[in-house]
Amino acid sequence: MYMLVENRTSSYLHLKRSPGIRSWSLFVDSLAWKLFYMAGCFFVAAQNLEQWEEAVFDKNKGTVCLKTFNLYKKILTFSKGGHEQVVAALNEIRDVNVEEETVRYFGKGYVVVLRFGTGFSHPLTQSAVLGCRSDVEAIAKLITSFLELDRLESQQDLSQSSETEASDADEPQDTY
Repeated sequence: MYMLVENRTSSYLHLKRSPGIRSWSLFVDSLAWKLFYMAGCFFVAAQNLEQWEEAVFDKNKGTVCLKTFNLYKKILTFSKGGHEQVVAALNEIRDVNVEEETVRYFGKGYVVVLRFGTGFSHPLTQSAVLGCRSDVEAIAKLITSFLELDRLESQQDLSQSSETEASDADEPQDTY
């Protein structure tokens, strides 16, 4: 039907037309494709989204806990996965450094690395920060001061210098 007569009088004519089945099928079909497209875009975006990362340094427990949370893995496993966790002893951390990484297509990135007494190194985060070396260095200094690693280094330097002075005192002094 082309038009439907809604109301007709001698002085008033109201014609009405509603979308036909073909129009509704195109709308639903178009809407379905748009939803499919949007869902695909969401999954691609979620897959490339950086992880949520957390570092908890607890002096009471004597541990550092590095946690990561990945939205994409969480969605794929229906909330059963997506969390990863590394726990280490605080007294094993010997140094905190900032390392430079080459990030493909973007240049240089920086990441804080925890160095352990066993020779093992672990990055504080899984991805490097682009460009902001001063921010990364500030976090490294914060961790170093929290763990009092700067005091340990100065105590080691003092003990080494006192050992050197003691060994110098044992050697005969040449007089000229």
